[in-house]
Amino acid sequence: MYKKIFVFCLCLSSSYLLGTFNVNPGEIFAIKVDDCPKIKADSELILNFEGSDYAILPAPYSKNETIVNKYCLPIKINKKKFGESRITILNSSMVDLSEKDAERTFKESQQIKQALNTYSIDLQPSLQFITPVKGIISSRYGKQRYINEKPRSPHLALDIAAAEGTSIIAPSSGRVILVGDFFYSGNYLILDHGNGLLSSYSHMSLIHVKLGDFVNKGDEIGKVGSTGRVTGPHLHWSVYLSKNRINPESLLQENFLDTLFNRL
Repeated sequence: MYKKIFVFCLCLSSSYLLGTFNVNPGEIFAIKVDDCPKIKADSELILNFEGSDYAILPAPYSKNETIVNKYCLPIKINKKKFGESRITILNSSMVDLSEKDAERTFKESQQIKQALNTYSIDLQPSLQFITPVKGIISSRYGKQRYINEKPRSPHLALDIAAAEGTSIIAPSSGRVILVGDFFYSGNYLILDHGNGLLSSYSHMSLIHVKLGDFVNKGDEIGKVGSTGRVTGPHLHWSVYLSKNRINPESLLQENFLDTLFNRL
């Protein structure tokens, strides 16, 4: 018999049933810290509501139904069909890598991984993001990718197509912790929003910030481009919480955090 815990989800499609908390892949849920001694308050994003602290946690991406048992009640990750994304890259050298390019991409992946493991405690993040670029969503989170008809890793980001040179703004305040020109991502940067919440921006034509800069919500950080491995100009936007890539669209609902807290 599981101990009942006061839990809510930052996702209207989730529910709490029969002692198991249901949530969609890539979404966010929260558990009251005092009710779950397994939660390490110094290593999770903690927000306070009406005098109580809640851990804001990510539901890992999974194509199939799965159960996460690392907290004080089972977290059921629902099975969800995300659809497919099929693209054709005419430059085959960007798909079937040479030994030199493979070595480069490995080194870059390690550099990015190290940055994403950053955990700053001096920044208090907001979960009320704004859209980083005005454009058209061309590929949503979770789609199974096929490049030149070959299956690749799932698309755990949000692609927003826009004209070359369209302004990209910071969706929330943060610090620039990585800037570079990468094989796959082109002109690329990572923002650290604090306490395990980070976001990354790929394929930019120009970057207007430098390593260590602090940017406020709405500040311009660069321009849309088509650098790296792309089929056209767009922003590839990823959001990370506790080292898991979450659905960026879940953070774009206006005042969604306040609204859901008030539903409790």
